[in-house]
Amino acid sequence: MIESIENLEDLKGHSVREWVSMSGPRLEIHHRFKNFLRTHVDSHGHNVFKERISDMCKENRESLVVNYEDLAAREHVLAYFLPEAPAELLQIFDEAALEVVLAMYPKYDRITSHIHVRISHLPLVEELRSLRQLHLNQLIRTSGVVTSCTGVLPQLSMVKYNCNKCSFVLGPFSQSQNQEVKPGSCPECQSAGPFEVNMEETIYQNYQRIRIQESPGKVAAGRLPRSKDAILLADLVDSCKPGDEIELTGIYHNNYDGSLNTANGFPVFATVILANHVAKKDNKVAVGELTDEDVKMITSLSKDQQIGEKIFASIAPSIYGHEDIKRGLALALFGGEPKNPGGKHKVRGDINVLLCGDPGTAKSQFLKYIEKVSSRAIFTTGQGASAVGLTAYVQRHPVSREWTLEAGALVLADRGVCLIDEFDKMNDQDRTSIHEAMEQQSISISKAGIVTSLQARCTVIAAANPIGGRYDPSLTFSENVDLTEPIISRFDILCVVRDTVDPVQDEMLARFVVGSHIRHHPNNKEEEGLGSALEPTMPNTYGLEPLPQDVLKKYITYAKEKVHPKLNQMDQDKVAKMYSDLRKESMATGSIPITVRHIESMIRMAEAHARIHLRDYVIEDDVNMAIRVMLESFIDTQKFSVMRSMRKTFARYLSFRRDNNELLLFILKQLVAEQVTYQRNRFGAQQDTIEVPEKDLVDKARQINIHNLSAFYDSELFRMNKFSHDLKQKIILQQF
Repeated sequence: MIESIENLEDLKGHSVREWVSMSGPRLEIHHRFKNFLRTHVDSHGHNVFKERISDMCKENRESLVVNYEDLAAREHVLAYFLPEAPAELLQIFDEAALEVVLAMYPKYDRITSHIHVRISHLPLVEELRSLRQLHLNQLIRTSGVVTSCTGVLPQLSMVKYNCNKCSFVLGPFSQSQNQEVKPGSCPECQSAGPFEVNMEETIYQNYQRIRIQESPGKVAAGRLPRSKDAILLADLVDSCKPGDEIELTGIYHNNYDGSLNTANGFPVFATVILANHVAKKDNKVAVGELTDEDVKMITSLSKDQQIGEKIFASIAPSIYGHEDIKRGLALALFGGEPKNPGGKHKVRGDINVLLCGDPGTAKSQFLKYIEKVSSRAIFTTGQGASAVGLTAYVQRHPVSREWTLEAGALVLADRGVCLIDEFDKMNDQDRTSIHEAMEQQSISISKAGIVTSLQARCTVIAAANPIGGRYDPSLTFSENVDLTEPIISRFDILCVVRDTVDPVQDEMLARFVVGSHIRHHPNNKEEEGLGSALEPTMPNTYGLEPLPQDVLKKYITYAKEKVHPKLNQMDQDKVAKMYSDLRKESMATGSIPITVRHIESMIRMAEAHARIHLRDYVIEDDVNMAIRVMLESFIDTQKFSVMRSMRKTFARYLSFRRDNNELLLFILKQLVAEQVTYQRNRFGAQQDTIEVPEKDLVDKARQINIHNLSAFYDSELFRMNKFSHDLKQKIILQQF
């Protein structure tokens, strides 16, 4: 007797799984779902599944995607049963969907004999580490990064056996995932075998096993990321590859694993997710998580004239100074726009940065900060990461003994940031393997019969130490670092951090560090007076309030996804002139080679600067800033002997957007350094007070078109560096 519509939800004391296995409720579910597929319309009155089935048949596919929210709104009983008894209900749904498809396209059974209903937008998303016993045999939705996948294998789906004694064909038997189904005896001759698989009438299906791991950004500090195996069947195979971030909907199964039992000494079951629906995630998902208030706040921030300086000041605010590094890292976080002319040749949009310098200059600290502020970041070290650990590698699966492809750090950081500390400690073979990853942004694998190419569209930010521990200014960059020229040319920005002795700067740095420790001490609340007394003496190079870390993270996510700057009118003559000048200087000084890559780097940096201001087009200011960053990067890598003359050659480019006070302070420090050298040579010791004639500073300032110095004398920057101005004697004093 078929149950009526009214009492399908009345389980009559049975569990959901028992209830939906009975013939009456089964028929009713079949009828309701079939009716849902035929009659469901969207808000515009269009028949949803008629269009979807038509598209599916055009492409000869066998998957029909059903939105769980639509099902819940129309058939709430089926939506309630589905997560509780997914295996039984999906089987009924598949049969109903096949009938609907064949009613529309009667000859479609020649293409496929199965239609698979895929459930998307399940409301609750479970973390991989929160999967427990109560989720067993239920429909779950989880997300993670694919770390490995096997090849596509044929698996028995419906198997038939031949009796070797009487040639009777037994079956078909439906094959389960856990164990092989075999007949006990032949119904024709009652013998107990032997039986062999009938190859012609047995139905196979595609089978692939993947492993997903928690996304790097979601793992709590100090925790190891959890991973879980998933099985892809039929047309889901090859829907994702290592490095992809996916959302997976499937049935959480357990199966017997002999190797686990041997290891533990008592019965333990391995768990696996039998995939029903796979969707690739991208940055749109991250942007979708931003609230309307967040978007409003981001757009209002972008209208601030000083937003660029604010963002530069927000990069690692706990580290004093190093403005050029902060500027370079900010541009790398926002990145340029990737190009694909004619769909044939890809030009990367990511900006790679190399930090190199003396020990104790906060290089690793910068990398750690970037890891916190980026939505997807992988941190690794050159010593601990071999080529396979960075790119990808092939290994045998311990149980099935088949070859699987495992993704390395650069692949897992796809569409994110890969941070590599101790970059110079890698051996040569490892470095060669990342040449392709840094420029072409793909990794080609050809091992153990697996030939493929994986995406590695990530920004590489690396830190390296000089040869011998300290940076020698009398040598070029290439001589100071144990890196080959092909690798150096792949970095857009090179930042050299020198630990120079400067009594005033050293004192300010010491004040900053001590003040930072006092302010962040756990018992500081009891001594608030001391903290507030320290505040006025805390130097801030930009003189701006940095943005909170979570706000900066949201701003970067929004800008990268929503803003795509275009190069409309770029000052080509200026860039061409600067490039030819740089080439000439590079050849004359024998420093790092300047290649066409550096023009592309300038364009990327100009786009990144436009993106910081949420502009869809690149203006002259962006190009000027890109030229300035490029030149600073180039000049910092020169020998000390040619650095000063080069700064004069390119002075007009370097002065862009630099505060006049900063420029004057730089000139004044040079004049002080000359006086200190003169006094040491003449008197054999340094004086406590250094006097610089005001006329010297005025003359130098006029050379760069600065005529009024009164604002500089009154500035906080002037006083902070322990300078004072004597109007009567027309001299500038600095106390040591």
